[in-house]
Amino acid sequence: MNLTFFDQFMSPQILGIQLVVMSLLMPSIIFPTQNNRWLTNRFSTLQSWAIHTFTKQLMLPTNKKSRQWSIILTSLMAMLLTTNLLGLLPYTFTPTTQLSMNMGLAIPMWLSTVLMGLRNQPTMSLGHMLPEGTPTPLTPTLIVIETISLFIRPLALGVRLTANLTAGHLLIQLTSTATIALLPTMPTLSLLTMTILLLLTALELAVAMIQAYVFVLLLNLYLQENT
Repeated sequence: MNLTFFDQFMSPQILGIQLVVMSLLMPSIIFPTQNNRWLTNRFSTLQSWAIHTFTKQLMLPTNKKSRQWSIILTSLMAMLLTTNLLGLLPYTFTPTTQLSMNMGLAIPMWLSTVLMGLRNQPTMSLGHMLPEGTPTPLTPTLIVIETISLFIRPLALGVRLTANLTAGHLLIQLTSTATIALLPTMPTLSLLTMTILLLLTALELAVAMIQAYVFVLLLNLYLQENT
């Protein structure tokens, strides 16, 4: 059976069980929950501090109506961050490299913000379709452009996350293949390629964290426009 570099994005199976199920359940397994003890361990304390700090920074520029979304956005951030980082481990699968999953997260969240804006402040939400001070002859054209840009937002959210993670995984795969292929004949060049591979891995760690934050931050910006 011939394999390609893109086969790493196929969901692997063990005994007929899709590992994507385990990948999606992993965040709820590794993150500890609060218990009835007065004193928790250091990991729980660090987790509580990180979640509190992130939620505070995310919801600081929003109004009170938007802050009811804090639990949803923080949970989404934790899930994306965990699945992105777990996908960098050997013999694992990254669900967020699949466009179908990212669009399944982006479309409902974006649509919820739009419907909330149309329900609570329809005049303000529809006012975003036409910038203030627009010349009258350009009004129909700008309305069409703003409408298209509105509907492109969820597509941009999903494609951005998918493209960044897919490109990073492919670069790591290509570099690691070159490192192994050059090792018997040119060990010096193979060592140089391995150094590049380590740098790419560090870059991909940063990309995994940044893309999860950008996904949630853009949803928060859409929420601010409609509340």
